[in-house]
Amino acid sequence: HVQLVESGGGSAQAGGSLRLSCAASGHRRSRYCMGWFRQAPGKEREGLAVDNTRSADTYYGDSVKGRFIISQDNAQNTLYLQMNSLEPEDTAMYYCAAGDGRTSISNYRYCDLAAVTFGSWGQGTQVTVS
Repeated sequence: HVQLVESGGGSAQAGGSLRLSCAASGHRRSRYCMGWFRQAPGKEREGLAVDNTRSADTYYGDSVKGRFIISQDNAQNTLYLQMNSLEPEDTAMYYCAAGDGRTSISNYRYCDLAAVTFGSWGQGTQVTVS
């Protein structure tokens, strides 16, 4: 089992930046994929960015590509999301997640932004952009 605790949320002005952190503990095997998601009131949960812990490959959703950066400090078991050029549309509750990823027909393991592949979730941290 994996425990995840987010921090770093808050308020920012449009065009500004924030950095979210996610402290992870528990089974490393269940942290093959580490990702960030968000959910705004009345909207569906949206996958933002995912990091493959083994290969360091990253993948971003279209709405944040070029603005947000996901990274990990494996020594400190911490996942980060650097958010730049913030927009009011970025206002949401942000969640950190950990999962096993998917396995292809050729037995290749990979990560994507499908929430169903993430089995552990943090409690969320609120980001408000005005």
